Amino acid sequence: MIELRDLTKTYGNVHAVRGLTFEIPKGQVVGFLGPNGAGKSTTMKMLTGYLAPTSGRAVVNGIDVNDKSIDVRRCIGYLAENNALYEDMIVLDFLRFVACMRNVPERDQARAIHNAVDRCGIGHVLGKDIGALSKGYKQRVGIAQAILHDPQILILDEPTSGLDPNQIVEIRDLIKELGTEKTVLMSTHILGEAQSTCSRILIINEGKLVADDTPEQLASIEGGALYVELASKHEAPLHGLPFDLSQVEALLCNLRGVTKVETGALGFTLHYNKEDPRRELFDMAVAEGLVLMEMRRKEASLEETFRRLTME
Repeated sequence: MIELRDLTKTYGNVHAVRGLTFEIPKGQVVGFLGPNGAGKSTTMKMLTGYLAPTSGRAVVNGIDVNDKSIDVRRCIGYLAENNALYEDMIVLDFLRFVACMRNVPERDQARAIHNAVDRCGIGHVLGKDIGALSKGYKQRVGIAQAILHDPQILILDEPTSGLDPNQIVEIRDLIKELGTEKTVLMSTHILGEAQSTCSRILIINEGKLVADDTPEQLASIEGGALYVELASKHEAPLHGLPFDLSQVEALLCNLRGVTKVETGALGFTLHYNKEDPRRELFDMAVAEGLVLMEMRRKEASLEETFRRLTME
């Protein structure tokens, strides 16, 4: 549904986007992440025909954006980062205006507006001026206009910006629902939002693609940590470990993949890289006559991976 090939955008000596290449199939919700100034909004503007690329190709639904920009816009619903709205218009009048601009047949306009209003939960503000709405409801109106013409592709630039926690959950569920029938590309600065909403994440930095994987795989790049409590097979633990702590710590340090061991009052925290040490830990415990009393796994967060990829 979306295909980029060596897409580049420069402003004089400034390289905003540097040779982006990726594909997005139908029915996938993709998070587009990167620090401020990484080129996210510029890429989205090129996909929607708002900006022309300096070089490379952007193909949307089989249509080259450079060749047939208007045809591309017909199959895209776009929510811009600044969510530009006519604030002196009443919400209902604005949606009617958008329906006309989108060439929704007059006989279908009422149904299209009703569906968008119902999905975005803005029914009780239809008679209000857009300028009088809170930032959260303005964002909802922006999403409603993006889905009004039932597009095949949604490009959402910071769709949950300005929403309260309850509204964020509602919009997240809406995006997930839309993703079952449409292709969704959304940028966000809230990494937890991307992790819970998207099936795939693209991370760009300084205009270049630095990661493309599932949230789970990206979170595991940094490895993780295990909290472990051990006891001797022949002695019951009592307010501590009934064996030589330094000896057990040395055994844990020698496990493949373990990079660091921290000793606590009752147990150990093992930090490891990509290689999960749990199987080898179990084998070591059996061989040394130890009992695993407790083992909890904690993977690295997506935030840690994001920081490493964008700050190196």
